[in-house]
Amino acid sequence: MRAGVFDLFKPGVGPSSSHTMGPMTAAGRWLGRLQAQGVLARVARVRTTLFASLALTGRGHATDRAVILGLAGFAPASLDPDAADAALAEVRASGRLRLGGGPDIAFDEARDIAWEGRTRLPQHPNALRFEAFDAEGRSLDGRLYYSVGGGFVRDEAQMGQNAAAEPCPAMPFPFETGDELLRIAEAAGLTIAEVVLANETARRSREEVEAGLDGIVEAMFACIQRGVRTEGVLPGGLKVQRRAAQVHARLICDADRRMADPLAALDWVNLWALAVNEENAAGGRVVTAPTNGAAGLLPAVLRFYDRFHKGTAQGRRTFLLTAAAIGALYKSRGSLSGAEVGCQGEVGVACSMAAAGLAAALGATNAQIENAAEIAMEHNLGLTCDPIGGLVQIPCIERNAMGAVKAIDAARLALLGDGQHSVSLDKVIATMKRTGEDMSERYKETSLGGLAVNLVEC
Repeated sequence: MRAGVFDLFKPGVGPSSSHTMGPMTAAGRWLGRLQAQGVLARVARVRTTLFASLALTGRGHATDRAVILGLAGFAPASLDPDAADAALAEVRASGRLRLGGGPDIAFDEARDIAWEGRTRLPQHPNALRFEAFDAEGRSLDGRLYYSVGGGFVRDEAQMGQNAAAEPCPAMPFPFETGDELLRIAEAAGLTIAEVVLANETARRSREEVEAGLDGIVEAMFACIQRGVRTEGVLPGGLKVQRRAAQVHARLICDADRRMADPLAALDWVNLWALAVNEENAAGGRVVTAPTNGAAGLLPAVLRFYDRFHKGTAQGRRTFLLTAAAIGALYKSRGSLSGAEVGCQGEVGVACSMAAAGLAAALGATNAQIENAAEIAMEHNLGLTCDPIGGLVQIPCIERNAMGAVKAIDAARLALLGDGQHSVSLDKVIATMKRTGEDMSERYKETSLGGLAVNLVEC
């Protein structure tokens, strides 16, 4: 297992883990490289080139903003939105940029950020290159980075490595496939959540792991609460009205009447997913789960468990640990990148993770959990990523709500069975990856196909 719980669930800022958090992180890593080489103080100019999907939807995803803030020393996990806005305004007003607290250099966005949307590098569509020059215009360093989904970043050397050869922390129960995970759990007499917990406690104490899991839940629920109480119009030009606050008011007002509605719980699930993804679209703080574009799905299902199944702290931890096991399989054997495999790699993966997590929290067997994850992805295969105007708004916000409902249904279907089924999770992950490879590039986060062209930006 390559990705741990706190790799998949991590604090960040919207609107996109791959197009916002990834480029910001890459800029910070490059500054560290310059510092390690001893050339940072000599830098007089920097140039960033964005390729393919990063360029085609970068303005809508605030990639240019992310690059500037990353070069200025900001990081997604610790970014204060108000401080970032002030720093960005100062850079744009003054035409000066202090590189990570180091040299103060001239910076002109029109000159120093290049948009190469027609150029797709062979290793991944989310590529960007940083170059540094001294006062005489001589190159000091140039480096390619790839934002591979979920905020994960790899440089050009790492992209050339075999993933199986990457060093991995020593863990008692390493697994690479779903079948292997089930065999390990059965042999050890453990649940999937217990397998993941044992692996996590090889890195840190159990108390730290549990506190971290509780912190993730708290951050997810806080994001829901912010989204529920915030009104207004989302940025970016589509003039999309935030709906969560109005939906919440209506649910509260109609509470007595809705008590007789057998599907009233789904209205709340829709609300919670909308609330988080509106926060994400506004550039607010979210938790990747496993991406920003799918950040509302898993919190909505977790809140459903908590509210309608009298959730416990241990149940919530079981949910997240189990979901992380499934997410790790997609990360290592499939993809979390809408630019690589379409939205099946974002909302589809989140749906699969949430279905498994909910099933586990409700007492499912390991076989039923694997079945829930498989059902959820099987019915997201081929899901395209075609955001209108390159913004993570339409259809992304509602898609999270629909995915959350689908995850709940997948868990319920699995719980009605005994875990026996025809298509394994491993097979459906392989199918998702192959489907993404076969999918036209226009449907993979380029805004060149689907809704993005049939309902054009106003």
